[in-house]
Amino acid sequence: ERERERERESHYAPIGVSNFLRSQSVQELLSITAVSCLLCAMSFSGSSVGSGGRTSRRAFEFGRTYVVRPKGRHQATIVWLHGLGDNGASWSQLLETLPLPNIKWICPTAPSQPITLFGGFPSTAWFDVNDLSENAHDDLEGLDAAAAHVASLLSTEPNDIKLGVGGFSMGAATSLYSATCFALGKYGNDNPYPANLRAVVGLSGWLPCSKNLSNKIEGVDEAARRAASLPIMLCHGRGDDVVLYKFGEKSSQTLSSSGFPDVTFKSYNGLGHYTIPEEMDEVCTWLTSKLGLEGHS
Repeated sequence: ERERERERESHYAPIGVSNFLRSQSVQELLSITAVSCLLCAMSFSGSSVGSGGRTSRRAFEFGRTYVVRPKGRHQATIVWLHGLGDNGASWSQLLETLPLPNIKWICPTAPSQPITLFGGFPSTAWFDVNDLSENAHDDLEGLDAAAAHVASLLSTEPNDIKLGVGGFSMGAATSLYSATCFALGKYGNDNPYPANLRAVVGLSGWLPCSKNLSNKIEGVDEAARRAASLPIMLCHGRGDDVVLYKFGEKSSQTLSSSGFPDVTFKSYNGLGHYTIPEEMDEVCTWLTSKLGLEGHS
């Protein structure tokens, strides 16, 4: 048991801030924006790389998907989404160590695309972003593509398997966007949303497209029913200097006031933009309870 704990904790060090963000502070990252903008101008022939400036439809090429098979009876499948600049491999290694033998984890890799926050520098990302916060400009096309990819990955699961989505940072934002698509029954482009989600987890993230969410759900009986049926867990470190704690807290409040009554919000003193065993232990306990799993191994 002690050996397994040591192995598990060894996977936490690289999890959290993406490869790009780990190599330098956020301040250093933003200081190279001017140089990146010059490269961007050369690469994109003067066209805007911000999602609001694109006039043609983008092509999204998703990377490799990593799958962690259940060690016990298969009861649930969860798509887990990495953060900005990362890939599915790092999280699959951590998820494999969790004491959740009844869950199949699917860990896709986001497309590489120019990111406005980085002055157009390309990075793996679920959508374009100009700010890592709830106040960021919403790249609806990118969000819809990412949410549709999640739904597609879940579409081949057996009918008796409970489905969920979770993620870290930008992956958490995409997961919460998927939750709103499930409640509304459609993507932002009005195409129907097909997945029947049973649980959503967001670590160190934020809620995109939050401004008019309550207006969209209120007065629509089916949307209100679906929102009420979906448990959501949000976790955020009070020391997070990448996606500030206040954005995670506000996202929780917005979901609760918009018709999602089953929202659990956990905060962690001193935790930055990464995860720790205590946080993942609480995620395990919550998933076991909400999905009715047989229990920890």
